[in-house]
Amino acid sequence: MRLKPIALALALAASPAFAADDATALMAELKRLAARIEALEKQNKEMEKALTTERISEKEPEIVTRLKAVEMQSLGMLKQARTVEALEGITAGFSLTTVAQQPSAPMRNLGSDLDGKFGNSQLNYRGDAYVTLPLDNIGDTESKVFAHIRFGQGSGLNDMYSFSKPNASAFRVTSTNPDDSVAILGQAWYQATIPLPFGGFKPHSKENLEVTFGKMDPFLFFDQNAAANDETKQFVNTAFVHNPLLDAGGDIGVDANGFTPGLRLSYLNWMDKREPWRLSLGIFGAGRGANYSRFFSAPLVIAQAETQLRMMGGLLGNYRAYYWRTGQATSYLGDTPQRSGWGVSMDQRVGDATTLFARYGQHIGSSGARFDRAITAGAEIAGSDWNRGGDSIGIAAGLLRTSKGFRADSLTVDADANGTPDFGYSAKKSERLMEVYYRWRFNKQFEMSPHLQLIADPGADGGAKTYQVVGVRAQLTY
Repeated sequence: MRLKPIALALALAASPAFAADDATALMAELKRLAARIEALEKQNKEMEKALTTERISEKEPEIVTRLKAVEMQSLGMLKQARTVEALEGITAGFSLTTVAQQPSAPMRNLGSDLDGKFGNSQLNYRGDAYVTLPLDNIGDTESKVFAHIRFGQGSGLNDMYSFSKPNASAFRVTSTNPDDSVAILGQAWYQATIPLPFGGFKPHSKENLEVTFGKMDPFLFFDQNAAANDETKQFVNTAFVHNPLLDAGGDIGVDANGFTPGLRLSYLNWMDKREPWRLSLGIFGAGRGANYSRFFSAPLVIAQAETQLRMMGGLLGNYRAYYWRTGQATSYLGDTPQRSGWGVSMDQRVGDATTLFARYGQHIGSSGARFDRAITAGAEIAGSDWNRGGDSIGIAAGLLRTSKGFRADSLTVDADANGTPDFGYSAKKSERLMEVYYRWRFNKQFEMSPHLQLIADPGADGGAKTYQVVGVRAQLTY
């Protein structure tokens, strides 16, 4: 095919109509064209050969090098896009909490040779790392896996004798040396969210069923409160973080690290988006069941009803009521009795910057319980009124009333005669406490919170001095 134009040109050149000079010029031009075609074909073969390998060489034509670079760049962008798609929906976080506390007077630790020696400051830290992994949908059912690792060191001032403890953030694996910091898998649970009614059209669904099972923190799903629920940002005394009967009183029955295996079923209805409501039922290991030793024979069963209400001009409030029954409650008598009780937890915004909260708990039969009724209340005030919108002030007060059995047994002088503990004092009716903190936000990742606690009649001991605990908490969150 390449020779036909040349042959045609030669024929034209031989024609009498063509002058000699024109023929010579035409032949020269055709020769240059033929040489150019030869060079292009040679270059094309070199390019085809170079493109058969992904390796880039400096001996290759420049256009081939550029094509390979563009191809590699495109593949890299495609890989990144696939990675982003694979990671879509995954959430992860990390927090580090450090608390330093100083009591104003020596603290009692009855039954120990350390009694009266807790006058020094205490320091502790706790780290939490968590990740949520979404799973592929099964029909309309969405599901996810949550994992939480916790580590820390130092028990703070929690060895003092009182019903409430001044440092809910303290974490140390009690079976290890205090010099060691050990990480544990605190939570690992699976949750499925099923739209209702079954077989309905998901975009039109206004209700769902949640099924959660695995190792978890029951307080993640029960007894929540917007103003008093997080010891890393709000109050640090255990009586203000959760219902005192469940937490400080031990009815929650979790293991020594604060977790337990269990199952939760929850029905959520948001027919009215402004005021949704939820019913939840949880069955958790208690006592020895929390460490997988005796789960099915005596678990903790807790049921909760909750709703959101718009009051005071449409301001949001959360209201929860719950009942629990535990088969292995903690007891000052050393046994593990069955106990039950009920409680309420509520928080209500009353302005742009102020949220009020209150909790109440009461036992229905208080065998082995040091206190059988508890009430706490307070407020969290955001700093927008003084141009510090990220800051907050919290103030709370509480009262833990002793049970009749504990008051009677505290009068015992000879523990060996009747098998009950010798407390060596006559218990009063209540332990009273108060806490105030200021949370100062430096940025989204770092906050500082100085706080003050007063614990009057600790352990309901009328002869004990009032504990005054000052402290500061540093919180790093990512």
